[in-house]
Formats: sequence, structure tokens, C-alpha cells
Amino acid sequence: MLKEFKEFITGGNVIEFAVAVIMAGAIGAVVKGFVSNIVMPIVGMFTGGVSLADKKYVLSEAVVDAAGKVATPENAILYGAWIDTIINLIIVGFVMFMMIKAYNKMKKKEEAAPEAPKGPSQEDLLAEIRDLLAKK
Repeated sequence: MLKEFKEFITGGNVIEFAVAVIMAGAIGAVVKGFVSNIVMPIVGMFTGGVSLADKKYVLSEAVVDAAGKVATPENAILYGAWIDTIINLIIVGFVMFMMIKAYNKMKKKEEAAPEAPKGPSQEDLLAEIRDLLAKK
């Protein structure tokens, strides 16, 4: 059983899947940084100078006691953060689409490449020998 597990874990599909998961995580982090640090501040310029990611609908305000400590935290719908997440999803989806499209295009070129002629087949050689023997 240990041998089978070793064969499974070192097999190509598992390793390729692990690389794909790591790459997807890295792409997601890059896109999240791009959206949060570049796109959303630009969008924020058009929404009153506040980053869209900070937009929220407050259901109940925070309650602060006499000592200045928060007794009950604010309850809010963070719709700006949700929009930020949707933008991240769209960009990651587009990047993955472009990568798959490029991969498929490359794969089609590999499949379309014709094989180099290998020379005459065994049948052709045998037929030629037969014909030569028949002439003698």
C-alpha cells in the first residue's frame, strides 16, 4: 500500500495539479493586490474620495461604554468589499481564460505538425523484394 501511495503521489497528474494550485494562488494574490491597491483607489475618486472597498451599509452603530471601550461592535453590510471580490473574480477568470486559450492554441500547433516520413514500410520493402525475385 505504501508503494502504491508513493507511485500515486509522484505521478504526473498529482504534481501537475499541485503546481496548478500554487500558481492559481499566486495569480490570485497578484490580482487581489492589483485590484485593492490600484483599481479601487481610482474607482474611489469617482465615489466621493472613499475607496469603494470601504463602502458599507450600517445596520446598527457600535455601542461605546463610558470608558471608551466598544461594548457592541458595528453591524454592517460590507457591499464595497463584496464588489472588490467580484472584480477580483472577473480578472482572475479572464487571466485563466487567456492562459487556457494560449495553451490550447499551442497544443493544436503540436498536433497539426506532420510526421516526417520514416521511409518505406515493411510491406513496401517486401513487395519490392518479391518483385525483384519474380523478375529473376
